[in-house]
Amino acid sequence: MSTYSRYPRASSGRRSSSGRPFYGNQRRGNRGASASFRTRGSGSRGNAIDISRFINKATVVEEVERFIPVHSFMDFNVDPRIKHNIGQKGYVIPTPIQDKAIPHIVEGRDIVGIANTGTGKTGAFLIPLLDKIVKNRSERVLIMVPTRELALQIEEEYHGFSAGSGLLSVCVVGGAKIGPQLRRLRDNPYFVIGTPGRIKDVIERRALDLSKFRTVVLDEADRMLDMGFIHDMRSILSLMPRERHTLFFSATISRDIEKLIGDFLKDPVRISVKTGDTAKTIDQDVVRLQGKNKFNVLHDLLTLPEFGKVLIFGRTKHGVERLSKELVGRGFKAASIHGNKTQAHRERALSAFKQDHIRILVATDVAARGIDIADVSHVINFDIPTTYEDYVHRIGRTGRAGKRGKALTFVD
Repeated sequence: MSTYSRYPRASSGRRSSSGRPFYGNQRRGNRGASASFRTRGSGSRGNAIDISRFINKATVVEEVERFIPVHSFMDFNVDPRIKHNIGQKGYVIPTPIQDKAIPHIVEGRDIVGIANTGTGKTGAFLIPLLDKIVKNRSERVLIMVPTRELALQIEEEYHGFSAGSGLLSVCVVGGAKIGPQLRRLRDNPYFVIGTPGRIKDVIERRALDLSKFRTVVLDEADRMLDMGFIHDMRSILSLMPRERHTLFFSATISRDIEKLIGDFLKDPVRISVKTGDTAKTIDQDVVRLQGKNKFNVLHDLLTLPEFGKVLIFGRTKHGVERLSKELVGRGFKAASIHGNKTQAHRERALSAFKQDHIRILVATDVAARGIDIADVSHVINFDIPTTYEDYVHRIGRTGRAGKRGKALTFVD
């Protein structure tokens, strides 16, 4: 029996006249419901992915094997002021990637970290690198990421870990005015966090001299590769000292990624805490439309009480904007983020979603990586993602930090 088939028909607001949709794996073998698509990346190029990959029962949280860390945050050899800020953020027990990576980073080792999304990678590199700067104020750190949302997320985390230190940072990303970023660069910040295109831009304007940066973090390197940033990445790293400290994080490993590791890192420590494509805490299912009006089916779902904080993914910018406006028109508290929105608008929408001022965020895949929003109850793939990798990163916005989450994918 599908997880969703037990739910009563929604009873408030406008609705579809064609009745409830059919949910889940009762019809998994129906040939008429195939919605295959192609993946990219090593081992999957050109393979058709069956919709059964969208159906996976979550593991009950109480039955998940409990991780027992080797360290507590107080055990790490980092400055007491950083430990104080860690405590202020409510962190007590490190995640697996933090437990395994932080000691090696403190020792100055290059790292290859392979981990599922939402595993605490940001803390794994920010904590030891802040300690490095505290102990040597001549050090500078470059953090390169694929999207501006992830860059802003990292900067927000940085402010928490570095509170009271006076260690300046700057976020250099496209979609925002470059003037303020150039002015902050003149203050010689200790951390520069940004996307490859904007980093290259400020270098060409002679606002950033990487010859003094001896530490670099490449976060979500697989995504940067997919987005065509490889030449920018190589160009930027060529401007850094050859003897440097390099931290490389990726959710996947392919031949292209292995080549980057060989080119960019020196005798790295490999740390893998990846346990599977998707978290065991995410209950995955499909919504079979069977000719019903797609938006009305969505409306009926969103009126159910268990749909609390919902992230909806669409394929196109225009489609996402239309869907968001339609939801608002029907009385839902919703907003959208996509490439046609200004950076300020996107930041406001994300902030409103995080702070529960709105309960529905509609997004293109620009938000599928790096956005860490607590307590997202559901991810809905209103449009099927282009690749299975995109699917994995979309649904990774729920079921985080060991909590249960649900992911639904609409199929014809």
